[in-house]
Amino acid sequence: MITHIEHIGIAVKDLNESIKFYEDFLGSKCYAVEEVSDQKVKTAFFKIGETKIELLEGTSSDSPITKFIDKRGEGIHHIAFAVDDVKSKLNELKEKNVQLIDHEPRTGAEGLQIAFIHPKAANGVLTEICSHKK
Repeated sequence: MITHIEHIGIAVKDLNESIKFYEDFLGSKCYAVEEVSDQKVKTAFFKIGETKIELLEGTSSDSPITKFIDKRGEGIHHIAFAVDDVKSKLNELKEKNVQLIDHEPRTGAEGLQIAFIHPKAANGVLTEICSHKK
């Protein structure tokens, strides 16, 4: 079951510059900066109610975020939905023949279990499902 929008991921060229903008705009401080080395990304988080804004900066030229920005420019990269259990949701999606990027959960920022649904299956939107580790 999807419980809420967990976060909206925004691809940025300069994390520090973007943090300053969002701190000024939102009127709140970034509460966490984290590098996820296996995903070649550095993230920064803001909390707005139950939803987060995740800023994503690529850490290498072959990072998916760097490639995204090179192709499309900065902007919304993905939307993430919180679920009770990523593995169960993946199994449900597989049964419905939904095109997936990840067939097994992996660890993402903030230690969440994550998996991505292919944009072709979600009207062009890269969609993430995530949950706290079980």
